[in-house]
Amino acid sequence: MGVTRLEIDLKALQHNYTYLRSKLSKNVKMMGVVKAFGYGSDACEVALLLEELGIDYFAVAYAYEGKALRKAGVKSRILVLHPQPDNFHMIIKHCLEPSLYSPRVFKGFSAFAKAQHQQNYPVHLKFNTGLNRLGFWENDTQWILEQLKETHAIKVTSIFSHLAASEDLKEQEFTKNQIARFTKIASTLLNSLDYTPFLHQSNTSAIINYPEAQFDMVRTGIGLYGYGNTPEEDAKLQPVSSLKSVISQIHTIEPGETVGYNRAYKASDYQKTATIPIGHADGISRAYGNGVGYVTIHGKKAPIIGNVCMDMLMVNVTDINCKEGDEVVIFDKHVSAVDVSATIHSISYELLTAVSQRVKRVILR
Repeated sequence: MGVTRLEIDLKALQHNYTYLRSKLSKNVKMMGVVKAFGYGSDACEVALLLEELGIDYFAVAYAYEGKALRKAGVKSRILVLHPQPDNFHMIIKHCLEPSLYSPRVFKGFSAFAKAQHQQNYPVHLKFNTGLNRLGFWENDTQWILEQLKETHAIKVTSIFSHLAASEDLKEQEFTKNQIARFTKIASTLLNSLDYTPFLHQSNTSAIINYPEAQFDMVRTGIGLYGYGNTPEEDAKLQPVSSLKSVISQIHTIEPGETVGYNRAYKASDYQKTATIPIGHADGISRAYGNGVGYVTIHGKKAPIIGNVCMDMLMVNVTDINCKEGDEVVIFDKHVSAVDVSATIHSISYELLTAVSQRVKRVILR
């Protein structure tokens, strides 16, 4: 196709959705996490297909992400995981559902909903059971119950928490303690309310490793996009995104010549280099430079040489039979984002979500 592009395979998305659904007990709902542009892909295209397939709920990080889904025509319920008071108006205007995770946010949204003449506006209570990032503490439950008795502006739709290490089987004891803590918190609240919010705590890895903790709903993000946090599960999923580019120009350089900014690479002998139109402004970190990372050309690894530039990078293609205009793969179904990101001691999540919005998205239906 001749340009740097991110191909988004909706057939792979459907496969992943079906596979993850097969892991769930009957009547357990599924929430699709489409924050960060759908993990770097295209949140609106992803959400519209998942809605068609029968997803029960969506989750985004921020209100403006939910607004974008609504503008694209997504009608399903949307949980905003990290709402900010400045965006409460946007949340109500677009029928989004906020996570209330602290007394400040609880009181602020409750007051705002009341001022907007809302009745039983759906909210979700987030509890901290060990991740220590966002969430109420267990000893906040009585305060929450007292607050709920004083208002009709909001009504709790769900109670949830987030596991810290469900992918790490060395942390089974910690994870099981988190599940037990959440069960205890939820029981306290459910026993005191005259209605029944639903419960959710599992992420993708927990769907696989802790089927006993599915509760009423599970949340899946990375799994939908083709990664299961273990090689065994990765083999059963299909990567949705493929990042590709082309060779713009090929150079032959002599011994002692240097490549790129700060002359970071020096040739030891006659070498052939290729320049590719993708750089750190497109999501390829400078950390991949100087022989750390690589791209794949005709199935062969071409190490990145010198510093990654803003709009391009250079690779050593001395031992690869290639020409200008040939396709270059950064990651795809065969070149795992897990393996590429591991070269800089990172994770697939970071590489996927780092792909800049200036990179052309190509939807494969």
